[in-house]
Amino acid sequence: MKQNFTVRHGALDGVEAFLSVAQHRSFRRAAAELGVTPSAISQAVRALEARVGAVLFIRTTRSVGLTEAGERFLARARPAFEELVAASGAARELGQRPAGLLRLTVPRSVVPLLLERLVASFCAAYPEIEVELAASEKQVDLAAEGFDAGIRLGQFIAPDMIAVRLTKPLPLVIVASPDYLARRGRPRRPDDLRQHACLRMRRSNGGVAAWPLNDKGRAIELAVSGPFIAYDFPAVLGAATEGMGLAQVPAPLAAGAVKEGRLVRVLEPFAPMTPGVFLYYPGNRQIMPKLRAFIDHVKGRIDGAR
Repeated sequence: MKQNFTVRHGALDGVEAFLSVAQHRSFRRAAAELGVTPSAISQAVRALEARVGAVLFIRTTRSVGLTEAGERFLARARPAFEELVAASGAARELGQRPAGLLRLTVPRSVVPLLLERLVASFCAAYPEIEVELAASEKQVDLAAEGFDAGIRLGQFIAPDMIAVRLTKPLPLVIVASPDYLARRGRPRRPDDLRQHACLRMRRSNGGVAAWPLNDKGRAIELAVSGPFIAYDFPAVLGAATEGMGLAQVPAPLAAGAVKEGRLVRVLEPFAPMTPGVFLYYPGNRQIMPKLRAFIDHVKGRIDGAR
């Protein structure tokens, strides 16, 4: 038979009054400690005894003592109540000041692009907060998997999330190594991509992503093919650097390699814009101070860099 482990409604009522009376051996002193009347203490204890099903105190006109049932109840209730008080204090502390563990889910490409410098400065500014980054392209349920917030490109964020912009809109650029272009030629039009080795990404839903392009203001998606499929932008960018083919990635991610001459941008007039990178979190609950501190810090650093 299935047991019911649920605490009955009101089962904890009167426990604090009982503990105070047991400590002081006086209803009057317990009432003074808790700031209520002796009558209220007496009623709370009687209600508790009724729920427990046993008399907990021996009362006379001169003294108050514990029954055997009261001694047993005290032995178990006092440490449990102290733990509840400590738990409330610990939770209250996290609700009042920036402290604790801040868990963020982020794409691997965002870590070097945006977060390394921001997290370093944030940890220096808030030493009582620990930051945990889970780098993954997987779309996760923040609440179910215990994350405070996530960071993603705007087009991948669910509409029921609150989003905070971290970057301006970003172009998706197509890049290739000089060696690859020397061997295969430079594409001039979107249709030329069908004759090239295109390094693609698999979405978290299992499908291989088409390449979005902007053809004179008209948004198009092109199904391309190639020898390599990965789950994140850094992997396809690395393959492009090795001369395996063309890659389509956010412009800031390729900027260093382009500047160094290891990659070349092609089909630039056809580069589409993405909404940019956002921090997002559920909007149906109060923001904890640790997350509020991170949002304010990130927004301040980004605004200052503009």
